[in-house]
Amino acid sequence: MAEILFYVLSALALLTGFGVVLAKSPMMSILSLLGSFFCLAVIYLLAGFQFLAAAQILVYAGAILVLFLFVIMLLNLGDMGVVAERSNSFLDSTAARLGAALAVGLGVIGLVAASKAAFQPAQAEPGKALDGLEAIALQLFGRYSLAFEAASILLLATMVAVIALAKRQRKSGQNPTQNGGRA
Repeated sequence: MAEILFYVLSALALLTGFGVVLAKSPMMSILSLLGSFFCLAVIYLLAGFQFLAAAQILVYAGAILVLFLFVIMLLNLGDMGVVAERSNSFLDSTAARLGAALAVGLGVIGLVAASKAAFQPAQAEPGKALDGLEAIALQLFGRYSLAFEAASILLLATMVAVIALAKRQRKSGQNPTQNGGRA
């Protein structure tokens, strides 16, 4: 039963992931992202990672999603009628085609690498979860501390750039949806 639930949740996570990318409205993208986060949290629970499931809900579905909603409200992207009328196809621009080709290429490379790797499933001791907080903390703040700090700096830089872009558009008295969303 757990295996069937895993495949159903994996398919739902993929579908909601496509919904994030293909939705015309930013609000529908946010709702699709929320569905994807919840599917991943349940998959973590099925795998025995209770802490990661709770962190997925609290950090991603809670904090990150609220941050995205604030960005949408800050940039006033609620009325996307002008942008939706302008863009008829998902792959109109060269950058979108290049991004799609890069994503497919990385996906194929990941599938080939995963098929060649020999994965050993983790075995939990009776009465203990697979995701001990001490082991996660040692890995996160030890081995992966540089990546952890780089991700936080990237999020901070993104937030500062969005606020600067929104302030610049408000000073010029321009609606962000005018001129095709360009500043």
